[in-house]
Amino acid sequence: YVEQASLGEASTYLKEGDSAVLQMYLDEIFDVDLPAAVELTIAETEPGIQGDRVSGARKPATLETGRVVQVPLFVNPGDRIKVDTRSGEYITRA
Repeated sequence: YVEQASLGEASTYLKEGDSAVLQMYLDEIFDVDLPAAVELTIAETEPGIQGDRVSGARKPATLETGRVVQVPLFVNPGDRIKVDTRSGEYITRA
């Protein structure tokens, strides 16, 4: 078990039961190696409007971990998406 605070921003990509490689010196975590992309569920976002397909238009969405990412208009609460852990950007629906 690792305290969420000791993971820093990496904790917003991890949910309970996920694994990551921790780089440590003595008892201190100094870096967290995450996979290039993770699958997370949308906890909250504005519902998409039928026919609203403006190319490249985005809206904020809160993930199950609390992280907020910009997603396309067609993404709805409950959808699973892939997020790039290096840039924090939406990749695709999972």
